[in-house]
Amino acid sequence: MRTGFKFKPYKATEESPFEKLFSIFKELIVHTSGDFDEAISWLRELDKEYKLTTPEYTIEDFIEDLKNKGYLREEIKPDETGGAAITGKMERIIRQSALEQIFGSLKRTGSGNHRTNHTGRGDEHTGEYREFRFGDGIEQISMTESLKNAQVSNGIDSFKLNEKDVVVEDTFHNSQMSTVLMIDVSHSMILYGEDRITPAKKVAMAMAELIKTRYPKDTLDIIAFGNDAWPIEIKDLPYLQVGPYHTNTVAGLQLAMDILRRKRNTNKQIFMITDGKPSCLHNPDGSYYFNSVGLDPRIVDKCYDTAQQARKLHIPITTFMIARDPYLQSFVQEFTAANQGKAFYTGLKGLGQMIFEDYKQNRKKNIKG
Repeated sequence: MRTGFKFKPYKATEESPFEKLFSIFKELIVHTSGDFDEAISWLRELDKEYKLTTPEYTIEDFIEDLKNKGYLREEIKPDETGGAAITGKMERIIRQSALEQIFGSLKRTGSGNHRTNHTGRGDEHTGEYREFRFGDGIEQISMTESLKNAQVSNGIDSFKLNEKDVVVEDTFHNSQMSTVLMIDVSHSMILYGEDRITPAKKVAMAMAELIKTRYPKDTLDIIAFGNDAWPIEIKDLPYLQVGPYHTNTVAGLQLAMDILRRKRNTNKQIFMITDGKPSCLHNPDGSYYFNSVGLDPRIVDKCYDTAQQARKLHIPITTFMIARDPYLQSFVQEFTAANQGKAFYTGLKGLGQMIFEDYKQNRKKNIKG
């Protein structure tokens, strides 16, 4: 038989009218921070330009299908008028879509525990045996190998199991990770003609879906920070918006550390996505101290102090800086040195893959040790 390749003309996958519109709608609903009316308005504009619908299947038919499939629900708006909003089912679809877009090249694996290079008491077998030691659990004893050793040592006729015959099978430690992902929602995340908040949200949604499905023993908490810092529920990610905020990096880090202090996992880390310099602090009386001009020594020194506090708690901070200004890079370098963490100066392209690779690498080691 001959072997080789057979080339055929490319044929696009057949999609129903609903599927074609749905793929576009999923992108629009993220860009509009979950605003259904705005997303549909954009979809209508795209339809006018690119002829997405036909007389047989209109935008109204698409909206009706969204309702029938459980992606939309009716709600009462603050002005007491009726309207439509996306459902929890739609939120899950958006997270799954973000996961496919950002981490689609990852191979699927088993139950989602990550193996380290260290052997000891764990729940993934190495296939190698060693002598029984004080402190080893009974469940680690390999009965088959131990009985075989006893037979070899004493023979079948005078069978006797001695301590030296007992062996255990080594296992890999399965590390668990507690991660806090900080997202900058200051006004600069939509300035300069570049939408930076949407990719940040997609990364967060993809990370959340990945951890839930592939690393279920890990935890992920998400924080938004502007003038203040506050936790974001995973289900609320599509609705996250940039505000007229400055950048209170210290508030975000302090909240992240408070969250991680309550976690029992040994491995803890903070990922911070930001594009701007710190420009805000809380005063002791609860008021704000702002300064957007240059790098304010009072603000940056507080950032360095907070980074050192995290280091003492064995919490490394990885900064993903979506900016390339030399003076900002200098600040990030000092900040990273204070924490002994890592920093990446990156654009938006490949941000998700970069974050995942760092997440995966950190899971391979005991950070505290």
